[in-house]
Parts: sequence; C-alpha cells; structure tokens
Amino acid sequence: MNKDIWVFIEQVQSNISGASLELLGEAVRLKSKMKNPGKIVAVIIGSQLSELIQVVSMFGAEKIYVADHRKLRLYQPDYYAAILTHLIHQEDPHILLIGATYIGSQLGPMVAIRVDTGIAAHCVELKIDDNDNLVAVVPAFGGKLLGDILCPNYRPQMASVKPGILEKPERIEVQSQIVPVDINFLSLVEPKLKPVGICCHEPKGVPLEQAEVVICGGWGVGDAEHWQMLEKIAAKLGGAVGCTRPALDEGWSQGEHTMVGTSGKSIRPNVYLGFGISGSTHHVCGMKDSKLIISVNKDEEAEIFNFSDFGLVGDIKEILPLLMQSLGIS
Repeated sequence: MNKDIWVFIEQVQSNISGASLELLGEAVRLKSKMKNPGKIVAVIIGSQLSELIQVVSMFGAEKIYVADHRKLRLYQPDYYAAILTHLIHQEDPHILLIGATYIGSQLGPMVAIRVDTGIAAHCVELKIDDNDNLVAVVPAFGGKLLGDILCPNYRPQMASVKPGILEKPERIEVQSQIVPVDINFLSLVEPKLKPVGICCHEPKGVPLEQAEVVICGGWGVGDAEHWQMLEKIAAKLGGAVGCTRPALDEGWSQGEHTMVGTSGKSIRPNVYLGFGISGSTHHVCGMKDSKLIISVNKDEEAEIFNFSDFGLVGDIKEILPLLMQSLGIS
C-alpha cells in the first residue's frame, strides 16, 4: 500500500505560506513514526515556480509535483482542485496535509469531496497510530474538548492545520525528484470564478505571529478605553495586541487578524501578557507555546492561570494604569 505523505504547497505572488513549510516539517516527523513509511511528496501549483521548487527541496520533500503555467498565476479554486484531484486519482497518497489558510480552507473540502474522503479541519496536533493511520486532533465544543479524528477506510487521509500551530521546520536538504504535471486536461474544466488580481492591505504595526511580545486582551478588559491602554503598552514594548473572540465581537480590537486561538492565529512570542482572559481551550491552543506567559485576571480560579508562568489576581482597571505609569506612558 502507498504510504506517501503529501503536502500542498501554497504560494501567493511567489511567497510560500509559512503553514506549508511547517507541514513539510511535520510530514518529516510523521514519517519517522510510521512502521512502513512512504515518501514525502510536495505539490506546488502556480507560475514561474523554479525558485520556489528549490525552497521546497530544502525542507525534506523527496518528490515534488509541479504544475507551472501562466493560467495558474493567481489562485483559481476550480483549477487547483482539479489538479490535486487528478494527481490523487493517479497516485493514491496515504495522507494529504493542507494549511488552514483562506486558500486551504476552501481548497481542502473541494478536493476531499471530489476524491470521496473526509478532511479534519483546523487541527491542533497530528499523530500516527499503530496502523500507520493519521490521527488528527481537533478542538470541539467551543474548544473545551480535544477530539481524535481518524479516517481509516478512505484515502487520502486529509487534515488542515493553521499557521503557527506546528514547530518551525528544520532544513533537510534531499535530492528531490521533480515531476512536471501535464495540465492539458484543464481545458475540460469550466471555472465558476475568474481571478482578476490581488489587492493587499497590510495591517498596521508588527504582525501578531512575528511579534516578540504579545499583549492579549479578553472580555475582562471591560471597555474600549482600557483596550487603548493595551495598545499603548504594546507600542511601548515593540509588540502587538491580540484578542479573544468576545473582545473582537465588542469591536475593541482592529479585526480578525488579531484574534488568537483555534479560529484565529497561533503565536509563539517570547513574552505573552494576557489581561482579562478566562483560559478556554479555544484560546489556549493558540498561545500555549509562548516562552513566558504572564496572566492578569480578577478571578483567582481562572483556567488561564494553569497555563501561566506568572499570574496576578486583581482588577485590570487598577493594574493597567499602574503598568502604564511604570513604563512611562502618559
């Protein structure tokens, strides 16, 4: 039986998604756990991909399928899904991993339904069982539980993982076999959408996933006035401000890109400062790997303290002004 582990390499404007490289590193780890492993295979789709192929080969891909054509320069879901489906029907891979990005969250289910399999979405951990099957760990019930999802009877076993959940990959240069993909069959595909261009609006400040210091606020911050204090503290420390879903719903934060957790971003800063955060699994999954975790909450029984290196029980409305004063913030 084919035991190859495939990774879809997502690229936009010749920039490979960090999630894709993380998944290549994870594929190397999963292969080491298998009794009868196959190859690690990457699939990359786009235009003018020669430089990106070299990058992919540096992270353990033993075989790389390359669909390189000018009509694939911009992401087109029908074309991309057709190419992946075509390759899967030809090669019958054991596992297919996709980043849970905006592209991957659309593309993954499209491919799964076409090849008659399932996909475990937004996983927080991947494992291999005694039968070399994929075990995908997914939060359930609002993040209160973690469930193991298996798909033993259908192939490929598919899973998507958000950027930042997995460890950064180590370079493992191998002699990759490059396999060009003949895309002539795309003439039979009638796309429902036609991409016309890319519009980018870069958020202000340090990107959350790149910040060395993250100030994160939850419902317990209380109001927009005190939220502005978090932003001033983050600016003073050269960091970024993150949030939980309730704070985002209140409109205190700048947008979805600032949310931390299973439905937001996963971060690994050197310092995480949490204010008014209860500590649900939904949020903790996104920040538990921070190097130093400091939490402030008025509830001494708050779950977040179980994941913190240091905890302070107190009223945030009293503590934030004192912190600003100590940092020389007016």
